[in-house]
Amino acid sequence: MSSPLHTPPPPPPPADRLRDIAGLTGAHPGFAGIESAAGPLAWRSRPPGFPGLLRTICGQLISNAAAGAIWSRVATLPGALDPAGLLALDEALLRGAGLSRPKVSHARAVAGACLDGRLDFVALPMLPDDQALAMLVAVPGIGPWTAAVYLLFAEDRADIFPPGDVALAAGAADLFGLAARPDARALAAMARAWSPWRGVAARLLWHWWRHRTGRAAGEAP
Repeated sequence: MSSPLHTPPPPPPPADRLRDIAGLTGAHPGFAGIESAAGPLAWRSRPPGFPGLLRTICGQLISNAAAGAIWSRVATLPGALDPAGLLALDEALLRGAGLSRPKVSHARAVAGACLDGRLDFVALPMLPDDQALAMLVAVPGIGPWTAAVYLLFAEDRADIFPPGDVALAAGAADLFGLAARPDARALAAMARAWSPWRGVAARLLWHWWRHRTGRAAGEAP
């Protein structure tokens, strides 16, 4: 069994997402050359439930490399991947693993919401996208980016897109030759045209931006 520190390479997209990629690239040819230039798209995922959401909190507002390093330390703290276990940990341990004080607060808020039923990871996958996003952002510390990234990578929702992501904005500006990076509102408007395939559009744009910036094909975002 793989540990949180030693994970196998991500697999290729599943069959239904290959169909989504074909649908997106057929309807929007601007996406069609990404894989030929950047290589095959690997299909990254995160575990559903509290561990996956905690991993996403670790990645808020920092680079992939920094987020990965912090997560490798947080994931090995005894009990950290369980809501009750995380609440039992001393703040100094969480801070020592690299979590900022606000992220410790966010992680504890999520753990508390899991325990009191406000955040129900059994019901969440059955909710429509808008209701699932609403359940998540109702918890302090979970903003639209965190909620969308969780639903995209932990639940593999087909039409989720986080328009506030800086790398997505940069990738879209570069791929489509825009004069400036679109802000979140403009990127959300662009992405509406890519529905019902916005999930693969996001993954392809991250893939493209990693290629253009020469970064390793690590976990995204």
